[in-house]
Amino acid sequence: MLPIELPAVAREELFEIGNKAVSLFTLGSMLLTFVAMLALSWVLRAGLRRALRRSDIQAAGGDLGVADRLIHYGFILVGVALALHLAGIKLGAVFAAGAVFAVGFGFAMQNIAQNFVSGIILLIERTIKPGDVLEIGTQIVKVMKMSIRATIVRTLDDEDIIVPNSTLVQSNVKNYTLEDNLYRVKVVVGVSYESDLKLVREVLERTAADIPWRDRNHAPRVLLLNFAPSCVEYETSAWMHEPFHYRIASSELREAIWWAFKRAGIVIALPQLDVRLAGAGASSAGTTADYGALPLGLGQRRS
Repeated sequence: MLPIELPAVAREELFEIGNKAVSLFTLGSMLLTFVAMLALSWVLRAGLRRALRRSDIQAAGGDLGVADRLIHYGFILVGVALALHLAGIKLGAVFAAGAVFAVGFGFAMQNIAQNFVSGIILLIERTIKPGDVLEIGTQIVKVMKMSIRATIVRTLDDEDIIVPNSTLVQSNVKNYTLEDNLYRVKVVVGVSYESDLKLVREVLERTAADIPWRDRNHAPRVLLLNFAPSCVEYETSAWMHEPFHYRIASSELREAIWWAFKRAGIVIALPQLDVRLAGAGASSAGTTADYGALPLGLGQRRS
């Protein structure tokens, strides 16, 4: 018995779910319960944000957003379940009534549900978080924002891309900042076979050591990479922070090597081409054009 007599229109049956009559009053009760859960969620999330901002937890980068979203979606689920329970509607009856509809609707919602579950996995596992630098396919991107359905990333060309969360869960994704933000910048350069290899190594090591952005806890490394047909290839590497800026760092290291080689008189080798003229007489039979040793971009011609 209700303490207050409801108008007939509020008690009039609209439809049934599992032998339970649903009236306008029932729908209103469910709506008020759901709204109350959303309000409680808002209050709790606001209090959590204030508490975390006063502590060091916010330094974890993205943890506040993860907790906020999990609380929000958790209260939505609890609100729906509680609203149905207070209205006297059993969840089993709801599922049974919507089973036929769910079969057809499920195919249409498959991708959305897949992305939703993948978003929950990412938020809980924390293998990818805002600020991380990823390699997806052939692109280097930075995670800007994560939601329950998709993740927004930014490319090196400052373009924002919306990536479905299922792509991040099911694909091979390289995370350069999973444990730390160190990245090894590598530059390959070829020198002439006539170069003093000891001097080349000394110049490369000194140049890499003097680069401003180098991480001082990791020494640079110079490797003789290959004896190529026209040059001796060296690889110079140095560790840096902020992998998203690796292209700028690579450019600066290449330019520093260029000027260091120029001061030391070391020749950067380019491919060599020998040209022989047939039938032009003995005097011209041995004429060759050799472009094998080009000192810092300036061509040479010997005959």
